[in-house]
Amino acid sequence: MLKNGSKNSGTAKAAKKILISQPRPESDKSPYFDLERKYNAELFFHPFIKLEGIPAREFRKQKIDITYYTAVMFTSRNAIDHFFRMCEEMKVTIGQDTKYFCITEAVALYLQKFILYRKRKVFYGADGTNKSMFDVINKHKENEKFLYVCSENQQDNEIVNWLKTNKCEYQLGFMYRTISNDIKDVLCSREYDVICFFTPSGVKSLFDNFPGFQQKGTVIGAFGNNTAKAVEDAGLQLEIKVPSPQKPSMVAALDQYLQSTAAVKK
Repeated sequence: MLKNGSKNSGTAKAAKKILISQPRPESDKSPYFDLERKYNAELFFHPFIKLEGIPAREFRKQKIDITYYTAVMFTSRNAIDHFFRMCEEMKVTIGQDTKYFCITEAVALYLQKFILYRKRKVFYGADGTNKSMFDVINKHKENEKFLYVCSENQQDNEIVNWLKTNKCEYQLGFMYRTISNDIKDVLCSREYDVICFFTPSGVKSLFDNFPGFQQKGTVIGAFGNNTAKAVEDAGLQLEIKVPSPQKPSMVAALDQYLQSTAAVKK
């Protein structure tokens, strides 16, 4: 059931039920499950969005020669999956000297599924923010031609604006699209103290499913500046914003939040 109560509940009530708008982790060793045990909380996982791969015949309409680009930018594992899927469908061979710039180390390490991982050609930001990735790109921008692999309806405007402002040679490569998932049963089946979003499309999905959604005391968390903006633009109050130096991940942010609510409860 959608939660009732005052809009600004603050941290007076200990959070017990938390909805993570992503698929359930495959490993039981995920730090999310450590939170459950540590705080006696319940975490529920359900993706608010699903990705649909753009077929090669449709991608060709963008008139992009993948082999022209000397560097590829990834902000998610999904982008990596669809990039190499597209290369396979189009029978494109990626040069061994191609550089890869990733938003986080976790995304960078995922490249090992597709390439021989070498530190000299894989780069990533220090703290998961766009700025830290820009700092790395800035050292190479003069000699590279960048292909930014993204969703056709969810590219990061901050990244695009930075590439423009810094006069990088770049191209957006739309290789997948984001569509809203059916989340009605998930939100109607129980009340949640916290809902965590990871993309602007996740916020859109909430309102696609519940056009009249009201926050009414539910604590909202958001990962990334664009997601945070989408939350606030939707008229929701944002209480958990990630990443930051103190909260580099959603797990770290939830740990701090749950600790604060547990302290209040005592």
